[in-house]
Amino acid sequence: MHIALISASVRQGRKSHNVALYLEKALKGTDNTVDLIDLKVCDFPIFDERLKFMKEPAANVVAFAERIRKADGVIIVTPEYNGSFPTSLKNVIDLLTEDWKGKPISFCTASGGAFAGSQVMQELLFPLWKIKAWVVPSSMQVPKVQEQFGDDGSVLMDAEGWERRTKVFLNDLGWAMEARRRMEA
Repeated sequence: MHIALISASVRQGRKSHNVALYLEKALKGTDNTVDLIDLKVCDFPIFDERLKFMKEPAANVVAFAERIRKADGVIIVTPEYNGSFPTSLKNVIDLLTEDWKGKPISFCTASGGAFAGSQVMQELLFPLWKIKAWVVPSSMQVPKVQEQFGDDGSVLMDAEGWERRTKVFLNDLGWAMEARRRMEA
């Protein structure tokens, strides 16, 4: 299966991207293929219209849409900013409203504090449910992200624990992707 891995933060000094790098490495160790989509690198403007209504969409916008369409499932790695998710993520969710429909999506949330992005999960559920994305019930939450993962995606503490949690997280997304594949066959 092919997984799009979205790193949602575009801030300077972002730490959630370290988790995305970790997950990319973990996915490369499975039978899946992975496409890391870094929204900071994409550097999209604020969209004023959904892709399907754009008269002349930029090539990078069309390429992003194709990367999402190609994916059997999506992992969104997002920080928690003031109890919610970054504008960069809302921007691309709204851009591709129809393309999220029925697509299995898993959340990995990260925060600098002990609550591991528990509030952002609730905030992110509603817009994705509204456009009929299939949000996988299990998630991966990273508390005190700055202490857990290095800038290269390396695990800084509790490697065995992160390996165990990651396996469960990826297996649950894998189950949803396989279920969707069978339903479409």
